[in-house]
Amino acid sequence: MFVLLILLLNYGCGNAVPEFSGERAFQYLEKQCAFGPRNPGSKGYENCLAYLIEELQSTADTVWTQPFTYKDPFRGGNYDLQNIISRFNPTSEKQILLGAHWDTRPWSDMEVDEQKQNNPILGANDGASGVAVLLELAKVLNENPSSTGITIILFDGEDLGISGENKSYAQGSQYFAQNLPIPKPDHAIILDMVGDEHPHFPIERFSYRNAPRLVRSLWKLAQKLNLPAFDQTLGYTLYDDHVPLWDYAQIPSVDIIDFDYPHEYENYWHTNEDTPDNCSAKSLDQVGTLLIHHIYGIE
Repeated sequence: MFVLLILLLNYGCGNAVPEFSGERAFQYLEKQCAFGPRNPGSKGYENCLAYLIEELQSTADTVWTQPFTYKDPFRGGNYDLQNIISRFNPTSEKQILLGAHWDTRPWSDMEVDEQKQNNPILGANDGASGVAVLLELAKVLNENPSSTGITIILFDGEDLGISGENKSYAQGSQYFAQNLPIPKPDHAIILDMVGDEHPHFPIERFSYRNAPRLVRSLWKLAQKLNLPAFDQTLGYTLYDDHVPLWDYAQIPSVDIIDFDYPHEYENYWHTNEDTPDNCSAKSLDQVGTLLIHHIYGIE
């Protein structure tokens, strides 16, 4: 009976669930940060764009960019932006979208020191962490092909917004959802701020409203896998890349996000403290492990 139980837990239709490496994912986080801030128009942005495309081309079946422009109605200026789209097993009947934003905020507007508020953030957690998980996941998918089709999208222009104006954020997912370049996937999972050294992932409220079955499935799976960062209580209501996917394309979408960074008594979000030393491979590992079991468990 014990041997049978092990087989049932680790195999789906005869295939072992592969292992996710939080340590390798953390190396992807550090690599992105080595380019410096990746705010649109910066040198770090251009260098990181080339790096991300190259990394995904080495693993995915197909990779391309989805260019679009954004005119900032609040601060002025035009931005030439690019979503990065990669697909694995695109002919499969079952399709899942996984996404994260790869751009970083041009301003540190939550800095206490006003002299630092115009500095771009490094975005180790708010930008690099979600991308890092997806790059490691792409490597796993390349080495262990899944019968489920996966589209990994790195959204641009998520962090150009202004407080109180929700639709000034998430420009890349808004454009993607209104100009779908792929058949509509069955559902989507968005990662944002998943690298906090003190991880805590309650259920984001828009996610529960728009995709309750998917939320329950993921958080119950996290409990089964003994991933303690996942909390089955409701948390914040946040406008993130998952919201346009539902609003414009009716794709059931869930946001995995730890908005209290590092915790409710201190804030590194949109400050110069959003650096790799305040992030953790263990947090990335919990998120990646959940996604791996979700993907290979539904085969």
